[in-house]
Amino acid sequence: MRDRTGRFRELVDEFRLVMGGKKPWIDALLPSLVFLILNATAGVWPAIAGASGLAILLVIFRLVRRRPVRYALGGLGGALLAAGIAIGLSRGEGYFVPGMVSGAGTSLACLVTVIIRRPLAAWTSAITRRWPLAWYWHPRVRPAYSEVTLLWFVSFAARLPVQVILFQRGATLALSTANLILGWPSLVLLLAGSYLFGLWRLRKLEGPSVEEYRRNTPPPWTGQQRGF
Repeated sequence: MRDRTGRFRELVDEFRLVMGGKKPWIDALLPSLVFLILNATAGVWPAIAGASGLAILLVIFRLVRRRPVRYALGGLGGALLAAGIAIGLSRGEGYFVPGMVSGAGTSLACLVTVIIRRPLAAWTSAITRRWPLAWYWHPRVRPAYSEVTLLWFVSFAARLPVQVILFQRGATLALSTANLILGWPSLVLLLAGSYLFGLWRLRKLEGPSVEEYRRNTPPPWTGQQRGF
């Protein structure tokens, strides 16, 4: 039980580190949630207006409280872009086009970076943790990041057919619900699974930990025990 509790706390700490705060995802999640509710009760155009308006209010609130606005600005930019596309297409489903394009681009980036042996998961980890980039390319380290990146590719690529089918059918409510479920809830599960699987693979590969790599410690290595 202690091991499970410790692992859960570790996952929470790592998620906070990667996402940059205690609840940064709220600013990006709330506009989508408001869109879903208003779309079901008032229609698609009030939903677009409500989601965009809330995104603006969140940015103002963060600025007034002198809190980080990165995710609020991201939510605002996404909401305004989505609203602009929906208005330009004269279709409420156009609100979800940026998310669909972003998901397709992410899945393509995952595949390409694995092919060129510089997996996307390694880059995101290096940017967040500022570990030596060369460590990620070690032959007993890189495979773990390549496999996690492939997991990301499958996850993002699997969403696209569902989104495209619902978009073509004009099923705005169903598309909104699917995007909400496949958004942050799915991302949290993906990150947790990536972390657990990644650490397990690093141990199996028996490569050096970051600190062992920095000290140029000869094998056998203890390996990475925390952080991926």
